[in-house]
Amino acid sequence: MLHIPILRHGQPYESVETTELVHHATGDAVALVSQANSGMVGRDISQMDRDVLEQFTVAELMDMCRKAGELFLNGTVACGNEQQTFDDYIRQLSATTGMPMSYCKGNAQKIYRIFNEIDVVIAGLTRGFDLSILDQGWGDDEGRTLSFFREANCLGAVLPSNSPGVHSLWIPAIALKCPLVLKPGREEPWSPLRIIECFKAVGVPAEAFGFYPTDHAGAGELLRRCGRSMLFGGEATTRPYANDPRVELHGPGYSKIVIGEDEADNWEQYLDVMVQSIAANGGRSCINCSAIWTPRNGKAIAQAIAEKLAEIKALPAEDPNAQVAAFANPDMAEMMSESIDAQLGNGATDLVQEIRGSNRLVKQGRIAWLLPAIVWCEDAEHPLANKEFLFPYASVVEAPASDIPCLIGPTLVATALSKDKKFLASLMNAPNVDRLNIGPVPTFKLSWDQPHEGNLFEHLYRQRAFQIEAVA
Repeated sequence: MLHIPILRHGQPYESVETTELVHHATGDAVALVSQANSGMVGRDISQMDRDVLEQFTVAELMDMCRKAGELFLNGTVACGNEQQTFDDYIRQLSATTGMPMSYCKGNAQKIYRIFNEIDVVIAGLTRGFDLSILDQGWGDDEGRTLSFFREANCLGAVLPSNSPGVHSLWIPAIALKCPLVLKPGREEPWSPLRIIECFKAVGVPAEAFGFYPTDHAGAGELLRRCGRSMLFGGEATTRPYANDPRVELHGPGYSKIVIGEDEADNWEQYLDVMVQSIAANGGRSCINCSAIWTPRNGKAIAQAIAEKLAEIKALPAEDPNAQVAAFANPDMAEMMSESIDAQLGNGATDLVQEIRGSNRLVKQGRIAWLLPAIVWCEDAEHPLANKEFLFPYASVVEAPASDIPCLIGPTLVATALSKDKKFLASLMNAPNVDRLNIGPVPTFKLSWDQPHEGNLFEHLYRQRAFQIEAVA
């Protein structure tokens, strides 16, 4: 049996307490995972060497990142008590998460891109200052004297199981000389463990890494002990840390496509962008579109999208045509579907369900799928107008273009389909929009030379006032 260990300062540790990971469809055992208790997590974090990566320059660490990326995509590395090829990784990832294998491969490419383009990523995070300043502590950059210090002893991350692509967000910490402490999602230890083992294989010290499969108490200890951390999860998970500046929150994105008055009658030319933004990656990412706002033609837009998405079927994860992920816990899928159904009516209609003439919930054996839902909301205040779920779901809502920037609420990514300068200016000035795409850019298409959902460098480092005077 494959046994996935805890990594304590990079060294494997097998715990007496384990959990069993099973195949989402068959229930067959895939691996045993050692479990860390909160005491171990806290003790190990307090003993981490915060300066273990200071022996390298940023340039050297970025070179290691590129080498680790090649190994991640093409190599064989340790995975607990076995060796893991890339094909093994994809198969294991799909088996325990229920994600289609094609989507697993697509997410792996996102991770590889961060490794391979780390210099572009770091330049975007640091806004292009001379990186040797981080090596020596201070320096001159285009006539400015700059000095930075790292506030975090290490970067902690409480990770999800829904989409492996999110791991691209914490990878740059190594190039920024910050050790990592990771709590993997229950069904998805594969990506963070493979990333760590690839880093170790190319020369990054093992002591720079902690890997702690653990429970809620252990996750809380990680967030308390790490100087800076990331927390992935639903609104209920992230809400308690909303006012903690040490914790960067990655919760629901409520990403949207907004259409200006000038393009509302040209919506058909943007149909593919809307469909892709909703359905990509099985609708499981915070950067999937969960609502489309338009000043008119809302019902026609919703109907056209619904007709496209009604073609999606529930297929096994190994089927290359699979477009939605299976839920290993059918009760979760049923609960989400029932939640939507309970709020339909009173001006809200799931048009995909009407077209199909059957329920979006599909059960087979021990698993379930949720087929896409496109909800036409006649009222912008309807509770389904601004919801997000772990499958391809989106509402379509009409509102005056001048009101849209305010009405859409918190929005991780907004794609604006408009050339109207006044409308675009209102979106540019909207504090509730974190990332703005102007033009037909799918909401899931990221530019890695710009920070996404927070700036990791600014999360880890603070600029200090610094003066130096030469001694005669």
